[in-house]
Amino acid sequence: MVEEVHYIVRPARDRDARQVVEIDREAFAGNCLFRSHNSYRREIHNTTACYVVAGMGEEPEVTEQPAPRAPWYKRLFSRNRSNEEPANNDQYILGFAGLWIMPDEGHITSIGVRNDYRRAGIGERLLISLIDLAAELDLEIMTLEVRASNKTAQALYHKYGFRVVGKRRHYYSNDGEDALVMSTRPITSAPFQAHFQQLKETHNQRWNGSSAAA
Repeated sequence: MVEEVHYIVRPARDRDARQVVEIDREAFAGNCLFRSHNSYRREIHNTTACYVVAGMGEEPEVTEQPAPRAPWYKRLFSRNRSNEEPANNDQYILGFAGLWIMPDEGHITSIGVRNDYRRAGIGERLLISLIDLAAELDLEIMTLEVRASNKTAQALYHKYGFRVVGKRRHYYSNDGEDALVMSTRPITSAPFQAHFQQLKETHNQRWNGSSAAA
């Protein structure tokens, strides 16, 4: 198990393309989200999608043209903590996650982490960031699809209030496996937020504040 990984969660950028596509192929094999660097860039500039990455250390100075994101999105992930490690000219990306914005709904497209950095709380931190983002947008619920055989991912989603509401048969193209459809109750409700904030605090304590995100 990886311990004490120092990273920040921030908006995905054009220059992250190579590493994110690499993680996508490693984590999802035949059902990867991004078929090419260009498909990644198109998706992160989609005005109805939000993608974040977990980058090791502090984010280096951005010299590329900033992605056309709304100001709230930049502010949401701009706060850093004092225990972040400095990076050199680029960040090593540990994982990524995406959210499609639908009417009253945030749909999680993927959460992927490098194999060598799994079981370090990074996937959970990315999930927390997406829930925070959806709440900031005043979305009502969150949804996702997960492989019927992926019990580890299902346990994490159950922990954060997702429940199975349906099944998509033969959903995954590479092997025809079914997908379970999972959904939350209203994420801005007092009961959900009370439980969510408790889980966030527990995660921060468990990982000694080694990650930084909004």
